[in-house]
Amino acid sequence: MLDWNAYRGELGAAIGEIAKLNPDLMKGHDILAGSATAAKALDAKTRELIAIAVAVTTRCDGCLAVHTQAAKDAGASKEEIMEALTVAVALNAGAALVYSARAMDALKSAV
Repeated sequence: MLDWNAYRGELGAAIGEIAKLNPDLMKGHDILAGSATAAKALDAKTRELIAIAVAVTTRCDGCLAVHTQAAKDAGASKEEIMEALTVAVALNAGAALVYSARAMDALKSAV
C-alpha cells in the first residue's frame, strides 16, 4: 500500500512545478476549489466526505490523499468515511447497471 503522507508531499511538489509552468491553470483550479470549500450550506466535514466519495468514483489517488486527511482534520470518523465510501460503491454499481442497459440498447442497433 501507499505511504500516503509521503505521496501527499510528492504530489504537492509536482503540482508546484505545474504551477510554475502554467500559473493560469493553477489560478483556475484554485478558483474552482475555493468555491467548493467556501462555508455555505454544508459543513467542512460533509464536504470532505463527499470529496472522498467522488475521489473513489473518479479513481483519483491525489484526491484521496488530500481529502482523507482533510476529512480527518474536520472531525470525520472512520465510520463516517466508510459510510461515504459505501455510498460511492453503491453509486458505481448503479452506474454500471445503467450503462449495462445502454449497452443492451446499443446491441439492438448492432448489425
